[in-house]
Amino acid sequence: MTSCTTYLIPLDSFRSQFAGIDSTDLKQVILQDPYGLQYFYAANPIKKIQCVDKKGNPSVLPNGPSIEIRFTYGEKNRKTVFYFDRIFVNESSVVGVQSRFISTIRKTIPLESISKIEVQDGKKKFKYVGQ
Repeated sequence: MTSCTTYLIPLDSFRSQFAGIDSTDLKQVILQDPYGLQYFYAANPIKKIQCVDKKGNPSVLPNGPSIEIRFTYGEKNRKTVFYFDRIFVNESSVVGVQSRFISTIRKTIPLESISKIEVQDGKKKFKYVGQ
């Protein structure tokens, strides 16, 4: 996550934005990559991401296939990046699919271990088809 405007999402805001979303709320999308190949997957239904800029001013970032989210967590401040539309939240953790193309590559991060959440538009040339 470099050279693009990075926003922060406070953990309480993050939890509230995903509150009430479960597997029945996921939407099936078709993603087209820069080479024209298409992929089908279930995405979270969030359309607008509530975040804050570096100065603490509220901002809204439209969700899309190029939005990336980075979690800093654990005692060693590890960092993991997911595409925002491929993360799901339950009571105690965030589950993210780490590959745009292989949905079985996943990682789970305990919510209580998260110290920072950053989000940005990675400007990758992915787009939804038929949306």
